[in-house]
Formats: sequence, C-alpha cells, structure tokens
Amino acid sequence: MTYLGMPFGMWTMFAGSFQKQLTVVFGYDVDTAKTITKKAKPKYKAIIAELPEFEKADRFKMNIVNCAMIGAFILSMPERPDVERLTGYYAKSMMTKPMKWFCRKSGKSKFTDKDIAGMKATAALRAADRNPYSWNMEFYEYPDGSGYEGRFTKCGICVLMKKLGLYDLTPALCHLDYTMSEAEGVTDFVRQYTLASGGPYCDCGYKKKLYSNFQNSSHLDNCSKKWYNMSQGDEKMGKMLHNEARELLVESYEKTHNAEEIAKIFGVNKYTVYHSQAPRTG
Repeated sequence: MTYLGMPFGMWTMFAGSFQKQLTVVFGYDVDTAKTITKKAKPKYKAIIAELPEFEKADRFKMNIVNCAMIGAFILSMPERPDVERLTGYYAKSMMTKPMKWFCRKSGKSKFTDKDIAGMKATAALRAADRNPYSWNMEFYEYPDGSGYEGRFTKCGICVLMKKLGLYDLTPALCHLDYTMSEAEGVTDFVRQYTLASGGPYCDCGYKKKLYSNFQNSSHLDNCSKKWYNMSQGDEKMGKMLHNEARELLVESYEKTHNAEEIAKIFGVNKYTVYHSQAPRTG
C-alpha cells in the first residue's frame, strides 16, 4: 500500500490526537509523548508499505490503516500497555471532533435503502478471499425490523495485530465499534462474540436506538408490548389506535420528539404520531 493518499491523510488527521492522549491516558510527559510520536511515524510507514492495496469497492481500508497507526504507537511506547488502558487510549485518540461529526453524519443514513444495499454489496464482495488484511462478512437483517448485523468470519485487524506481535491487545481495537455506534446517536451496538477472543465469528449488531428503548422500557406493560410487536408495518393500526397504544405513542414522542423515527418503528405515518399528541375531550 502506498503511503500517499489515505495513510498520509489519516496520519495528518490523527497523529496529534494520538500524541496528546499519550499524556492524558498513560501519563507520559509532553517530551516523551513527542518522542513516541516521532518513533511511531517511520514504523507506521513501514507497516503501511507491507500491506497490499485494497480493492476500490473494499470499504475496510480505513480500518486497517487505523490499525497500522495504533500498532506503530504501541511499538514505540517505552512500556507495553494493558488492554483496559489501551481501550480508552484508542477510543479517545480516534474520537476527535471531525470523527464525531463523521459518525453523526453516518448515523443519518443508517438503515436507509442505500445503507442496506452497501452492506449487502460488502458481504457479496468477500474481499478477504483475495486480501488477508481485509474482511469477510455475512449480512443479516433482524426479522423484527429492529436493525441488522454484520457477521465477520475473517478480520484484517486480527491478521495485522498477529503479524505485529500485538494480538493479545486486539480487543482494545474491537471496542471502538461501541464508541462509534454511540457517536452516531441512532443505534445501540450489540455483540456476542469476537474472533480476537476466540469466538466463531465477530458479530456487529446495530439495533435502532428507539426500538431498544421501547423493548427494554420498564414503563411498557405486556399489553402495550404486544400491541407494539403486532403493529410493526401495519399502517391500518394508525386508524384504530386504542387508548394504551395512543398513550405509548405520546410517551415515546415526549421522550424523543422524533416523529419520523417513531413512525417507522410503530409502522404508522408521522401524521398519526402528531395526531396522537392532540388533547382528547369527552
């Protein structure tokens, strides 16, 4: 992989943050942090140079470049960090203001037709069959309409971290999925396995945040939950809202003030949501 292009851009954008967090998280003084960063740059370039170029349609190039950067910094530290502190360091280093903006922007298109089509295309690509530093995934939409899951059977970060002798620290990188999902603001990230911890695959589940709130809310009684589950995708339900259902819509809107998303989850149009807020007489 050539350094010019994305690797150069990622270093320019994030090296300063990685350097700053060396002091914040690990307690290195400013001079030591500068020395670590100075040592990390040539290591980063060397790691990048040994990676293959990614296919144009492969969406995971940024992931492996980020892995190369954190790997270079770890190898330049005077002491090897533990997983817990490295998890915090990597998350804080990556979540700069531009990155948070990028996540919020990505969140706006989550679960759209374009987003789902992109996930299906990525699953069909199976880039890791040709590039060991990429990923293979399967795509599953949750049958209850609550979101979807990318299930990874090959992981480029695992391969690169093994090569760098840092495989035991890989879970620190895996945890960034939770951080980025939270920054998007529209999903709850769920996971059962990771390849790095010896699991059969790495599952990246994205549940619609409002859906999770409704399903987990202690305020919803069994009757309301039953109505909610039955009403998925049924537009006619909007015309026959009974009292409990109407109260649920009111409560949901008061919590979120997001009529469009509530309408999607409840299977009604947004005007029904607005109408449910109107005071009733008699």
